[in-house]
Formats: sequence, C-alpha cells, structure tokens
Amino acid sequence: MSSKVLKMADLLKVKNVKLESGAKYQRLFNKDSGTSGMKSGHITLKEGEEIGEHSTNDLEEALVILKGNGQLVINNEKVIDFEADTVLYVPSGTIHNVKNIGKEILEYIFVTSYASEKK
Repeated sequence: MSSKVLKMADLLKVKNVKLESGAKYQRLFNKDSGTSGMKSGHITLKEGEEIGEHSTNDLEEALVILKGNGQLVINNEKVIDFEADTVLYVPSGTIHNVKNIGKEILEYIFVTSYASEKK
C-alpha cells in the first residue's frame, strides 16, 4: 500500500471537529469546510424522535451508529432495526428515515458523497 506525502497546503486542509453533546444536528464537514464533495454531520435523537423522510438524491450515505437503538425505514416500506456499533449504507436516490425506537439517546454520524459507477 502506498502512502501519499502531504504538502504544506494539504496539511492546512486537515480538520479536527469536536462532537457537540446534546445538539440535535451538528454539521461536521462540507464543501464550505474544504471537502471535495463529502458531507457529514452528527445527529442526536431523543426517545421517539426521527430525522424525517428524505432522499440524498445523487449522494450515497453511510450511517455510523454510536449510541442507542433505531430503525432505518426505506421507501416507507422496508424496516431495518439497528443498534450501536453498526454501520448502515443507503444508496443514492433512496427515500429513507431514521427513527429512535429505544429508551435512550440515538446518536450517529452520517457521511454522504457523490455516487458514481466505476468504469
């Protein structure tokens, strides 16, 4: 495996963000913070809360579950139960919702990036 030697300009782009405790939504990285197309955020949902049905359109999404229990609802039909220490993948163009079904806080990181097929 080869490693890339970072130039000084690249080193200035490296970011370190502290996760905020208790905030429902915290933007972590996006184009404004220097990424090439990746977006990410930190989500905290209380018992019974949900993020709301949405699509990431041309973006694929990974959900890294840090705490709690929840459900990923796909197209208002398929339900995938999950718990802490789980990583979920949502393909681009998929309508989905994340719900906290547990008694404790549901906390996760989402990461999106543009999807494209390998040629």
